[in-house]
Amino acid sequence: MKNPEAQQDVSVSQRIRVMFYVMKPSETSFQTLEEVPDYVRKATPFFISLMLLELVVGWIRKGKPPGGLDDALTSMSAGIVSQLPRLFYRSIELTSYVYIWENYRLISLPWDSPWTWYLTFLGVDFGYYWFHRMAHEVNIMWAGHQTHHSSEGYNLSTALRQSVLQIYTSWIFYSPLALFIPPSVYAVHLQFNLLYQFWIHTEVIDNLGPLELILNTPSHHRVHHGRNRYCIDKNFAGTLIIWDRIFGTFEAENEKVVYGLTHPINTFEPFKVQFHHLVNIWTTFWATPGFFNKFSVIFKGPGWGPGKPRLGLIEEIPEVEGKEVPFTSSASQLLKIYVLVQFTLILAFYEETFADKAVLSQVSLLLRVCFIILTLTSIGFLLDQRPKAAVLETLRCLVFLGLCRAGHLKPCFSSLSFALEDWNYL
Repeated sequence: MKNPEAQQDVSVSQRIRVMFYVMKPSETSFQTLEEVPDYVRKATPFFISLMLLELVVGWIRKGKPPGGLDDALTSMSAGIVSQLPRLFYRSIELTSYVYIWENYRLISLPWDSPWTWYLTFLGVDFGYYWFHRMAHEVNIMWAGHQTHHSSEGYNLSTALRQSVLQIYTSWIFYSPLALFIPPSVYAVHLQFNLLYQFWIHTEVIDNLGPLELILNTPSHHRVHHGRNRYCIDKNFAGTLIIWDRIFGTFEAENEKVVYGLTHPINTFEPFKVQFHHLVNIWTTFWATPGFFNKFSVIFKGPGWGPGKPRLGLIEEIPEVEGKEVPFTSSASQLLKIYVLVQFTLILAFYEETFADKAVLSQVSLLLRVCFIILTLTSIGFLLDQRPKAAVLETLRCLVFLGLCRAGHLKPCFSSLSFALEDWNYL
């Protein structure tokens, strides 16, 4: 997926159907990797549309939105951060796969065969199950995946709360497919598997009847996101819930699910959301005596400790009462409106940067990425009401003006452009 001009067009119908994996082999089979559309980016408008629809439905049904603005902005910020490396290089999930395919493949299945398409569907979903399970059972992998679970809400914005670290381990679980599945077919299903999981992050949909037996559904995935004891390490499925049923990790939704980490992080700051567990591992590693115990801190479960089972003790998971109140920002409504405006602007800037990355210099790309990260960090500071939030926001505004003057950014409003042009003559 290097050359956008070589990619196939994606119709509006396909952009909708791809969200639910309702696609046919004949319309999604490509001979080369360069022809595979970037389905995830093309589905972005539908992410926003479905989130707005969920907001309306939730408000009608319950008289309130399905989550807080602060939590939703933090989730979308994490999604933005997770995608920024793609501005500089192709995902390691693809580069590693292509390397294995070109150097070690055993056979080459036909790229245009429906059998290859369906086999890849099962193979990617099976690989995702084991990656996802290990991301909960291996502490260093959990350090990446915990980002996705840190939200104390459960709505479509939660699906966007992704880790920047996760892809550096997930590729391992898909690599066996490179021995016989063409990269172009793999690239299609890797995206479809991810997109399917967007719509299941909602409380608007209750139960889907017989489909609950085969598919991963909102009900099954709500359990996965719960911090109730009965929810811990359950329902790892991507698209098909059959893997959980086969390997003994399935749990049906029964009592009310309380969402989030067993020990909430209580912050909206993107760096803490992404990296706080790495800091915890580092501290625990040096505080734990013995080489093998230190090794276990990294490669056993997040709840492990000396003398405990590999995954820790379920009795040590804090019990929930169902009355827990999610962490919310104490910022004023006026400040939240300001934050929302700034986030909307940086989201548009993020989309523009991806659209123009082919014509931007590496220096401009790097400066733009730094500015995006600075903006999201400032937003997190403002929502957290940090003492230095006003200083950081002032610095961000000055950096914006400096980058505009240097020509690396362009203002959203023509009046500001004229003002900056006048400044250049001073």
